[in-house]
Amino acid sequence: MPITPSEKIWMDGELVEWADAKVHVLNHTMHYGSGVFEGIRAYPTERGIAIFRLRDHIQRLFASAKVLLVEIPYTPEQLIDACRAVVAVNGFTDGCYLRPIVYLGYGEMGLNPLPCPVNVAIAAWSWGPYLGDEGVRNGVSVKVSSWRRHDPNAVPTAAKGIGMYVNSSLAKAEALKAGYDEAILLAPDGRVSECTGENVYVVMEGRIVTPPTAWGALAGVTMRSVETIAADLGVEVVRAPLLRTDFYLAEEAFLTGTAAEVVPIRAVDDRLVGDGTPGPLTRTIQETYFATVRGEVDRYKDWLDYVE
Repeated sequence: MPITPSEKIWMDGELVEWADAKVHVLNHTMHYGSGVFEGIRAYPTERGIAIFRLRDHIQRLFASAKVLLVEIPYTPEQLIDACRAVVAVNGFTDGCYLRPIVYLGYGEMGLNPLPCPVNVAIAAWSWGPYLGDEGVRNGVSVKVSSWRRHDPNAVPTAAKGIGMYVNSSLAKAEALKAGYDEAILLAPDGRVSECTGENVYVVMEGRIVTPPTAWGALAGVTMRSVETIAADLGVEVVRAPLLRTDFYLAEEAFLTGTAAEVVPIRAVDDRLVGDGTPGPLTRTIQETYFATVRGEVDRYKDWLDYVE
């Protein structure tokens, strides 16, 4: 889905015109991939637009930076305020997607990232469902990728690092070219890790099961939200190793992520999951999640950061 430009982007403490948000071609991140980022969504509510779990996302941004030895030259509160400012100045009322990015700037060439200046930008634009309205309604088809997820001791999978997503892009392109909507990546030992940009779940015997982060899955903010919702619905959530065949035999399956939100999986490797339609538990969690982000569920209203 093409990016729809908005008016302003926050760059190192200033709001600049969208067309003027530029970096030097010799910045370190462009050449070596060092840096971290977040994906955040804001939604319309009765009280006005609200950013979903903003503080949790910014905290994860700082955690990712710590893992990669990147010193962000702002406080979490400053970046939280900057996110609110970007949403407000662009006049969003129907929701938007935010992309905070921490990148290493122009200064020195070479693999050593430590002397490089650290820059921060936050952009926001209108963006619909990442896997499409049809995917949200009726589910997506998924293949197990031939590309493996990173070994956590090769690159730190606990960080949302920029260069690490080459791995996901390879898996995504392979899946799309083969006629699928998304891909599941296996960990180096062959167990399930995650999708290209989402956490993944199966429903088996009434329980929800997802791979532990030890198998390379990023600890998702949406993941935490969905697991809380499930637990409050009285559904047991288990983090346990999964094999690809668990998806073939599951009663239901779904994926979660800020961009994708909550999306049913209707088939994996050309095997229908259940009867190939979104299952009742998946649908209940999905409906509760969408009501939550729009401020319609009182018990989760502290997850909303109002831009008013």
